[in-house]
Amino acid sequence: MIFWQQLLTQLQQDKKVYLLTVIENFGSSPGRKGFKMLVADDGFIFGSVGGGVMEFTLVEEVKALLQKEKQPIFFKKQIHQGNGKDKSGMICSGEQTVVFHPLQNSDIPFIASILKAIENNTSQTLCFSPNKIAFTQDTITDKYKTEILSENDWSFKENIGFKETLYIVGGGHVGLAVSQLFRQLNFHVVVFDNRDNLNTLEANIFAHQKQVIDYNDIENFIKEGNDTYVAIMTNKYTDDKLVLSKIIKKTYAYIGVLGSKAKLKTMWEVLQKEGFTQNELEPVYAPIGLHIKSETPEEIAVSIAAEIIQVKNTDKT
Repeated sequence: MIFWQQLLTQLQQDKKVYLLTVIENFGSSPGRKGFKMLVADDGFIFGSVGGGVMEFTLVEEVKALLQKEKQPIFFKKQIHQGNGKDKSGMICSGEQTVVFHPLQNSDIPFIASILKAIENNTSQTLCFSPNKIAFTQDTITDKYKTEILSENDWSFKENIGFKETLYIVGGGHVGLAVSQLFRQLNFHVVVFDNRDNLNTLEANIFAHQKQVIDYNDIENFIKEGNDTYVAIMTNKYTDDKLVLSKIIKKTYAYIGVLGSKAKLKTMWEVLQKEGFTQNELEPVYAPIGLHIKSETPEEIAVSIAAEIIQVKNTDKT
């Protein structure tokens, strides 16, 4: 969101801009697929495609191109530890391919449509090609899709919009801190509570959605899917147990419950007596978050974020 806002601002100031995007990477390349950077004709830079001497060299090349009458669309392969025309100058292993697209004020509606899709959590596809960048309703199953046949025949598609959604059940102080951090992490953040006029829920300006509901109906408010993460942190043991019992048999990428080991041990014993099996309880992350001796709401938020990022990225390592 912040990147596209910065890009829109530069175009609204009538600047010419190059958008640099990593469309492919292998090995331990510092630039990963989807990394982006913008370089404006006045030297303004935002974002990164991997840093180091490689990035500096690419930026200098782009700055020179922006001073010319016309700017081409092209891509460059950067081979780290390599020799020849594609060497990046870096000593790390791996390689990456960076696409360069020129943009100007006539592209403002296009960038605005990207921002609208992100804000509304609408999944749409950004399509890069040797001729243009397009924004379509077509969907792809993965976050990115790359096909490179030659310098003149290639495509890169990116799923734009919040791919992951975090549902926070409990709008208290921890819920507020978690909302703020996950907003920065580009999750779509939804907060539920069952209390009216809750000051921390009213003060929560970070959640994309917040709603007072009856926890007995919680399963109707949380969509199933491998991009859905659920953090349970109500103000009562009984509500935590109620919420978990309602959603535990559904499919999510992550379910975590806030609480002490003693409280959760009791909850597990009660749920098993109510008929839930050990296999159903085993996938639940409880106590929620990595064990880093968190104490404050902000520290707890960091531990939860670290655990969810670990789960989210496990299949990418």
